[in-house]
Amino acid sequence: MEMGDMGDVAGRLGAAGVRGVALTWVDNAGLTRVKTVPVGRLADAARRGVGMSPVFDVYLVDDSMTSSPHVGGPDGDLRLRPDLDRLTVLAGQPGWAWAPVDRYRQDGAEYPACQRLFARRQVARAREEHGVELRMGFETEWVVTRPPREPGGEPGGEPGAGGEAAEAADRELRYPCAGPAYGMTRLVELSGYLSALMEAATAQDLGVLQLHPEYAPGQFEISVAPADPVGAADLAVLVRETVRAVSVRHGLAASFAPVVDPAGVGSGRHLHLSLWRGDRNLCGGGTGPHGMTGECEAFLAGVLRELPALLALGAPSPASYLRLRPSHWAGVFGCWGLENREAALRFVAGEPDRSDAANAEVKCFDGAANPYLVVGAVIAAGLAGLEAGLSLPPPVSGDPAAGPEEGRPPRLPESLAEALRHFEDSAVLREALGEPLFGAVAAVRRAEIELFADATPREIAAATRARY
Repeated sequence: MEMGDMGDVAGRLGAAGVRGVALTWVDNAGLTRVKTVPVGRLADAARRGVGMSPVFDVYLVDDSMTSSPHVGGPDGDLRLRPDLDRLTVLAGQPGWAWAPVDRYRQDGAEYPACQRLFARRQVARAREEHGVELRMGFETEWVVTRPPREPGGEPGGEPGAGGEAAEAADRELRYPCAGPAYGMTRLVELSGYLSALMEAATAQDLGVLQLHPEYAPGQFEISVAPADPVGAADLAVLVRETVRAVSVRHGLAASFAPVVDPAGVGSGRHLHLSLWRGDRNLCGGGTGPHGMTGECEAFLAGVLRELPALLALGAPSPASYLRLRPSHWAGVFGCWGLENREAALRFVAGEPDRSDAANAEVKCFDGAANPYLVVGAVIAAGLAGLEAGLSLPPPVSGDPAAGPEEGRPPRLPESLAEALRHFEDSAVLREALGEPLFGAVAAVRRAEIELFADATPREIAAATRARY
């Protein structure tokens, strides 16, 4: 957006009743952080940026801090520059608009640990080095509950994570609906809430494809139309905060954590992707497996090869591994399959006469992830496969856990510590992220492993479900 247009933008925002603009980025723990400016200061923010410490790149899920070789400590300042092409009036938060930011150094140079700029670089690399454009989209799952009661019977805050407090938190999980999985009853019970969510999503032009009840109690899913990868990550942030805002206005709490109840089914944030050259979808109309072109197959083979390391980005919390269980459609096996919801990489061939609809879905990612890290790292992994001319192994059908152990595809990492080892060994991801961002991510993962080292699954769930 040209700076000369800023007067018109401010006028439109003022006419819409907007008084402040939320400027967001997502840290390496997966939490959306924010600074806000009044509408009258938006032009200055776009031109000069808004100050913010780089230390947030080593914040943990509980707001404690760690450090890394390149990031950490009290020194330094960054400039948050809003991307006004993504500026959106927030229908769920009257009086507010939103824009994501890119982060720069004080001298105007790109900040090497900015996750959104990392995603931008990978998009540019795919286009400039391979002539490939990617379209991506996230499916977002969440669980709504009523706020817990305080001892006197009134709603209160989330109890702490330890011992008896975690048990109390489990007992206080109060779901606002009782209908069955995928059931119309659940839709009827929360009809007003879901209608308000649809209204807000439509007003914000989110491109909603589907909204439906999911499997777990109080669980729903929303999917939006594909976009460019950075735009898809922006939408993932905007969808989450829109759902959160509408939930609050209806007296509900929305959790996007990997698990709310560790004994139940968790929530994912699956990534769909397709490769394009011009108007042609490279995922269909080819001679490879289920109509893939050779480039699509090599790209997906690269993603599949790096999945153990990618889990440190896409399933980044100790809570993520409470969700990643066999026979729960979470994609815990390092394999691919046609329409196989137990495979970590699910290929969707589309309708016979719609090769343009073919795409792949990565099922093992969740809402604790930074979506900019996810889209950038998946592109990097896919391009490495493309450059190496990789081929996919044979597809897997059915539930691998239901068959004999001999011959099963490999399990993906079963803990964050195991995923981190793969991540730190990945030359592909280290080179793509660069040392400052790579080191900050690894430091946050190590610190959160230590943070929850002695916690039970119930304590981990209680400590994280209100954070995402």
